[in-house]
Amino acid sequence: MYNELTENDIKKMEEEIEYRKLVVRKNALEAVKEARSHGDLSENFEYHAAKKEKNQNESRIRYLERMIRTAKIVTDESKEDEVGLNNLVDVYFEDDDEMERFKLVTTIRGNSLEGRISTESPIGKAIFGHKVGDRVYVEMNEKQGYYIIIKNIEKIPDDDSDPIQKF
Repeated sequence: MYNELTENDIKKMEEEIEYRKLVVRKNALEAVKEARSHGDLSENFEYHAAKKEKNQNESRIRYLERMIRTAKIVTDESKEDEVGLNNLVDVYFEDDDEMERFKLVTTIRGNSLEGRISTESPIGKAIFGHKVGDRVYVEMNEKQGYYIIIKNIEKIPDDDSDPIQKF
């Protein structure tokens, strides 16, 4: 598992790990301790819920640490006239006669419902490195696909308020 991440992605993940270790872990341990003091653990729903929350936090910490450890660092810099990471891209879907705008992001930040598509997605793979005016084939599988035309590329700085998406 080698996810392509930017330095900013790594920084945000490290911040989340620190928060989870210093704040969430402390609160989870207190909740377990409090629930344990209520008596019989076999019928103590509050205790089991607190343990589950604590374990989910620890699991998330391990997951983020593994992502960082195995990450391939990529740059979000690209040529001025080419689609790159953190660019807003307007594309025209020929078959639907519609325009859509996407922000091209790393895998961990992808969320199509919010208009952020990953460089690993079919559209992301297809448009990455192309220029305005290029007609690009988006392959859905070996037998199907469709054409889009890149209409506009807007270079924007990486938005620090753009949170890492939870999985």
